[in-house]
Amino acid sequence: MAVTVVAGNVGKNHVLGTKLSLVDKQILKILLEPEGGVSSRVLEEKLGIPRSTIQRRRRHLEQTYLQHTYSLNLEQLGYRRVDLLIFTGGGATSAIAHELLKRDEVVSVGRSIGEHTIDLRAEVIVKDNSELLGLLELVKGMPSVKDVIWSEIVDMIGQKRSVPSSIIDKL
Repeated sequence: MAVTVVAGNVGKNHVLGTKLSLVDKQILKILLEPEGGVSSRVLEEKLGIPRSTIQRRRRHLEQTYLQHTYSLNLEQLGYRRVDLLIFTGGGATSAIAHELLKRDEVVSVGRSIGEHTIDLRAEVIVKDNSELLGLLELVKGMPSVKDVIWSEIVDMIGQKRSVPSSIIDKL
């Protein structure tokens, strides 16, 4: 299970400028570790804080600032997660994004800034190179698509906390 901190206005109870307590920050640092998903009992032991406080603060954090997601280990199932980096033209970026989202193998599409030749990033799930090639040809053939490149992580070197401690300390 992955846990991520949500930035911005995340709920009707969120007030701009609200600071998190020291206990909240300690809990977040543990929950956001790559292993994450620890029980309230483990948090109680690690932090030396009563379980009732842990449970109350955790419930507040989960309702207001945290998102819980599950993801499949696609490699174990014979699938690959690939990023398509798409260069568009003619003001059709949003239309292309919505068209891509109609495809079953496309799990997300986002507008991108930074590199002037990458307007969209689409995350796709494919079984093999043949499927990837077919998808690349389909996207390249879309009106207003100027170019498509793809990228894939083939070896995860390491993973750290999803949000650095220094950022959590500033919350």
